[in-house]
Amino acid sequence: QVQVVESGGDLVHPGGSLRLSCAASGSIFEIYAMGWYRQAPGKQRDLVARIFSGGTTNYADSVKGRFTISRDNAKNMVYPQMNSLKPEDTAVYLCAADYRAGGWNYWGQGTQVTVSS
Repeated sequence: QVQVVESGGDLVHPGGSLRLSCAASGSIFEIYAMGWYRQAPGKQRDLVARIFSGGTTNYADSVKGRFTISRDNAKNMVYPQMNSLKPEDTAVYLCAADYRAGGWNYWGQGTQVTVSS
């Protein structure tokens, strides 16, 4: 069992930066990957970035070069650093854990990111 809790959502201006946080607890040593998804109103939930236990990272094309996902193993935290934010980045951002490579089985409640002038 794994629990994940996100934080850090905010209102930012276009071109601004924001760092979200995801705290993982429980059976963290069996987490295969941690990921960040986002969902805008009326749209599907899309993967933004993920980081595997070995350190490999993947990004959606829409955020490549602007977002960086990292982790702090000592604190059991995962962070997406989001730079050069655009209005189209506005969404609820959700952290998810892939437990034992079984899929995204554990989700947080989400944190709102709004990019607007």
